[in-house]
Amino acid sequence: MPYIRCENLILGYDGIRVAENISFEVKCGDYLCIVGENGAGKSTLMKSLLGLTPIMGGSIQYSGGLKAHEIGYLPQQTFVQKDFPASVWEIVLSGTLSQCGRRPFFHKEQKLLAKKNMIRMDIWDLKKECYRNLSGGQQQRVLLARALCASSRLLVLDEPVTGLDPKVTAEFYQMIKDLNEEGLTIIMVSHDIKAAIAYASHILHIEKEKSFIGSTKEYVKSDFWKELGGYNEKFV
Repeated sequence: MPYIRCENLILGYDGIRVAENISFEVKCGDYLCIVGENGAGKSTLMKSLLGLTPIMGGSIQYSGGLKAHEIGYLPQQTFVQKDFPASVWEIVLSGTLSQCGRRPFFHKEQKLLAKKNMIRMDIWDLKKECYRNLSGGQQQRVLLARALCASSRLLVLDEPVTGLDPKVTAEFYQMIKDLNEEGLTIIMVSHDIKAAIAYASHILHIEKEKSFIGSTKEYVKSDFWKELGGYNEKFV
């Protein structure tokens, strides 16, 4: 049974349609990469999956006990977020808020989970550092540790390597691949077609009136890929 099943989605905001006829499902252990031109609706789809943006038509169904608020989420970073004046420990620990229920304080189990994921992301030594003083790569590791505190089953990432240098980008992609191989299901929006082909198990290619969903091997044999000539600068 899939974690998420989407049928005939119509995506948009402020009454404007940006994409339609989108149907796909995400199963446990998948690594789905969502690609498409700028403005095709990739980020809108992400926000719809998380329940942050209402869909204009179609349906999104969750199964396997998964709920929208239980999905780990790493959004695109803004300048304000990068300059957030909190410690690494405070930011990562905040990822456990959904587990606190009505309790006003973090308890031992939440603190242990935060520590576990900070060690996992190799940032435990940075726990007292101010987030805004970290490098871009370190900040993304902090946000990834926070997202892992929110969910151990499904992680959603919206263009997570934007602004990172090539070395850090390669390290981040490998880190996500390792998490997937450990059993974490991944959904990632990316403008990097080459990385999508190299790492993902499945591709969702969105255009305004049509889309492709299938395995990476199927995608490189599809008309969508042929139309790109293997690669196209408009996706950068």
